[in-house]
Order: sequence, then structure tokens, then C-alpha cells
Amino acid sequence: MYSNGAALASRHDRNLVRWTSSFFRLAAGADGRLAGIWHEAASYCLPGGRGENATAQTPVFYAGGTRRVKNHVVDMALPESADMRAPGEASGLMALEVAMDEMAEKLGIDPVEFRILNDTQVHPSQPDTPFSDRNFADCLRRGAEEFGWEARNREPGATRDGDWMVGHGVAGAYRGHLVLPSGARARLAGGKLVIETDMTDIGTGSYTILAQTAAETMGMAAGDVEVRLGNSAYPVSSGSGGQFGAPSSTAGVYAACMALRARIAERLGLDDPEFRGGRVIGGDGDRALAEIEEEVSAEDAVQWGEFQKGYAMATFGAHFVEVGVHAYTGETRVRRMLAVCDAGRIVNPVTARSQVIGAMAMGVGAALSEEMALDTGRGVFANHDMASYEVAVHADIPEQQVIFLDTADAAASPLKAKGVGELGLCGVPAAIANAVHNATGIRVRDYPVTPERLIGGLPEIG
Repeated sequence: MYSNGAALASRHDRNLVRWTSSFFRLAAGADGRLAGIWHEAASYCLPGGRGENATAQTPVFYAGGTRRVKNHVVDMALPESADMRAPGEASGLMALEVAMDEMAEKLGIDPVEFRILNDTQVHPSQPDTPFSDRNFADCLRRGAEEFGWEARNREPGATRDGDWMVGHGVAGAYRGHLVLPSGARARLAGGKLVIETDMTDIGTGSYTILAQTAAETMGMAAGDVEVRLGNSAYPVSSGSGGQFGAPSSTAGVYAACMALRARIAERLGLDDPEFRGGRVIGGDGDRALAEIEEEVSAEDAVQWGEFQKGYAMATFGAHFVEVGVHAYTGETRVRRMLAVCDAGRIVNPVTARSQVIGAMAMGVGAALSEEMALDTGRGVFANHDMASYEVAVHADIPEQQVIFLDTADAAASPLKAKGVGELGLCGVPAAIANAVHNATGIRVRDYPVTPERLIGGLPEIG
């Protein structure tokens, strides 16, 4: 059996401009197991550029014996198609997860069960390479239970709420795990711990999680830790980006604090002491850290060993969405959203949730409204400012729920943590597109899913 899916991007008048496009062909047996995956993507860029690789997730996300994956880079005299929050996976999953839904429909298998059936614990192209920790199927099962997936439409277009056609959609989420060398300096005096690193906080909660890391490592209260960031005079960190900032920078702070513990133990003449409750305890000694008045400092950095090359490392998730599509206008409204994330240890659930709900909102915009409209006759973008480029606002998303499995990936970082912010976007647009199909029976392969792409297939006005 075969299922073909494609995702294109932007259109203005009669001229179609493909920013990033994907073509899929999936093959599966009657048992629902994928036998082959064919994904070709095209991304435009300026001469000498790299564009965006929308095939990044396809070689590793689902099981399947045979696959053909090719990313085509096309030179065009336009601003380069490039990274936006989750480079490659965010755009690639917009197509892959729609194709997976189409195949599930052709096979007559529940879309959640179809994805679980094709889960894998090893790299599909390198069977001797296991995932360090992968709980994708658990994300799908937990999400289906929490979302009430069993109550969804069994047939597209089966549920109405007045003039609104109601539908439910699901999509898998995948984002690779990356860590970079990262350093920090830790200084203790009079019971106050100062952490210095040139890491940034761009609203992602770095100050909070680095203070937590230092406090936990030193056995102190977080209120006794001062974190100083963003100064080039401080030890070099990983910086922010690519979902690597949190696992890398916390590891650097952990390394500095462990070095500080060793300095304190040496100064006090203790052998492998314990740090807890603001005290250092070892042998016959039991002393409050606040009693150490003369400053003790240490600097260290984390480096990543070759052992990680023996694993496939990534983060996983599942997105569930309920939408309403107006039966006569084609207007689509998101009613509720659920994300279930598998990203190792969650250092701070509050700041992590903020990352994920923000990413989910970005996914709503990508699915329903955000379109770069190029006037090819005049060579200008028609919607070149925030007044005409439509993004999602609070009123567009009435309910968001985030669940963290809070697993622990021992190979990922010393804290067993992985990044999560970009995972919150990956898969969201496809889940919305799949929900629109479930509501209306209309399969739209051009993003954004705007009313004009639905209106022709909606019920006639009686």
C-alpha cells in the first residue's frame, strides 16, 4: 500500500513559490508495519547557502527496512530559507506526520496505534546503534488517555457543534539531542555562592535552572546562589540555540561546582565529604558553608566523551489537537492542545512548560496563518510587517496542556537532562492539519490551512 503526502508553503495570486517542500511515499504491509519510506525535500537558498534540511527527522524517527531520503538545495534570488526555532525537523514533520496519518487511514489503523506499531528502539539505518533513551510510544499512550482520544471522530466530518465541524488530530514530535562544551566559575564566601558563565538568558529561564543546578550540587538553598551571565570575561559556555543550551550550560555549572567541592574538601582536610543542608559533612567534621568566610573558587568545563557516539540521541513527543472548522466559512479555530514530552530529566517544570506552550503557539501560526506572500510581478513581499503578517495571539489558543514524562537519560548529560523548547513546536502544524481533515474530510497539503483552501470541499449551505 502507498500513501503520498506533500507540504508546500506560500502563494501569492497565481504564482506559487515553494519555500520548503516535501514529497513522501510510504510503503507498508497489511500488518501496518512500514516497509519503505521515500522523502525528498527542496529548500531554497542564496548561492552558496545551505537552506533548511526538512529531511532531518526522516532517517531516524520511524522503523522501516528501506528508505530513500534526499534534500535538494535550490539557488533562488530570495532571502534564504533557514532556521526557525527547530531547524529541519519543524518543517519536515509538517509533511511526514500528515503522510503517516494518510497511511494509517488507508490501512484502517488508528493513527496513534500506527505510530506505536512503527516505533523503534534502535537507529533504523544502523540497527547496532540503540537510542540512549526513547519513550515515544509512552508519549502517544499517555497523550491519548489524557486527551480522550477514544472519543474522537471515527469518520471525518462526523461531529458537529452547531455550525462548527469538530475534529481531532495527532502527530509525533522528534528533535535531535545535541550538547556542546560549556564552562563556568563558582565562588563561595560567607555562605553566598556566585556562578559566572557567559551563557545567555533570552527568556528561556537560564538564570533559574543554573541557580537550581548549583544549589543542588552544593547542597544549598537556591536563594543563596547568585547567577551572573552574559559577560565575555566569564568562562565560555555553549550559548543558547538548537535546544542545546540547558543540558550543556547546566553541565558546565555542575562541573564547576564539583571542582569547588573538591577545593573546599581540600581546604578543610576532609576526604569525600557530603554537601547538604548548607553544610559540609565528612569524618568528624560538620561545618556550615556560611562559616567559610575566605573566598574559595573553582573553574571547570564539561567536555563530551566518545561514548555518546555509541547512541542515537534525541527528544520525543506527541501532540494532540482539537479544532473547530466553520462549516460555511472555512474558518478554523483551535479548541484545545496537548503536548506530551520525553526530554530526559526536566530541571524546572515551570520554565520548561513556558518554553513548550510558546512553541505550541508558534505551531498554530505556522499551521493556520503565517504565510510569506511574494508578489512575483513586483519582486516584493506583500506582507512585510507585523501588521500584515498574521501570527497567533492569546484568543486563538484557549487551552494548552503540557505533560512531561520526566525520564532520565544517563547518556545525555550529567543531570540526565535534554533540551525541550524546540520539541514543543515539532509536529504541531501536522496535528492541526490532521485535525482539520478529521473535522471536514478535506486533506490540505499546502500550509497555511486557510479558509480558501477548505471552502470548496465544505458542505453546501442548505
